[in-house]
Amino acid sequence: MKTLTTVGEMQAAAAGVRSLGRTIGFVPTMGALHEGHLALVRRCRQESDVAVVSIFVNPAQFGPQEDYLNYPRDPERDTELLRRESVDILFAPLVEEIYPPDYQTYVSVERVSEPLCGRFRPGHFRGVATVVLKLFNIVQPHRAYFGRKDAQQSVIVQQLVRDLNLPIEIVVHPIVREPDGLAMSSRNAYLRGEDRQAALVLYRSLGRARELIERGERRADAVLREMRALIEQEPRARVDYIEVVDAASLQPLARIGGRTLIALAVWIGGARLIDNLLVEETPDGFRFHL
Repeated sequence: MKTLTTVGEMQAAAAGVRSLGRTIGFVPTMGALHEGHLALVRRCRQESDVAVVSIFVNPAQFGPQEDYLNYPRDPERDTELLRRESVDILFAPLVEEIYPPDYQTYVSVERVSEPLCGRFRPGHFRGVATVVLKLFNIVQPHRAYFGRKDAQQSVIVQQLVRDLNLPIEIVVHPIVREPDGLAMSSRNAYLRGEDRQAALVLYRSLGRARELIERGERRADAVLREMRALIEQEPRARVDYIEVVDAASLQPLARIGGRTLIALAVWIGGARLIDNLLVEETPDGFRFHL
């Protein structure tokens, strides 16, 4: 595995791969790798000739009261994990390489950035869209891989690619969970003691939503009411939002049908956790992606 740290090195490597007619698969990460990241890496390896993974904790997507300085970092462990997965190139730039002192350009994807996490983390998705576009221009991938746990981020990246006519296929991989159902996240490292058990209330609430829909409930407000009641029974939980939205536009829905995303963000102690359930209506009934 080659480790590259400058934009010039990465662009030259990408140009060399493309000149040979080989495909580049790309997994952008902020490090603190877990099995969810590695599932993306394995799929990337299967579907592309050359697998590139970036590790870059992006300061532009953290608000002034958020955890940029304390975000979990373990570069030696991450490097070893990627080496074991036979990654071809690790791109690990310094902040100054991505945002030099005279940096002035940012990217905003408008409507789909506004609901859900966008209401609670102003500027977050501007930072996400900016760094993703920069990484796409540097790595020049044919395919890029994202996890569906960050559902809004995936929608924003897909919108960005469509709007700017980028020749990149965006692959959204299913959520990877712990054996007890907790969605894997680097922020799970913040869960201490009883908070880890309390965090399971997110998964249980989504399971409750699935049960209600399977029993015929289609009213979004009824589903949300039951989910909130379940979560509020957990004294360590504080809800940012629980919403039923269209899976493409992220606009609120009154009734569940078509492709529906049931998304939530809940604080457990000092950790803000997100999770979701994708519900797809088919001629044979509903399919659930949890």
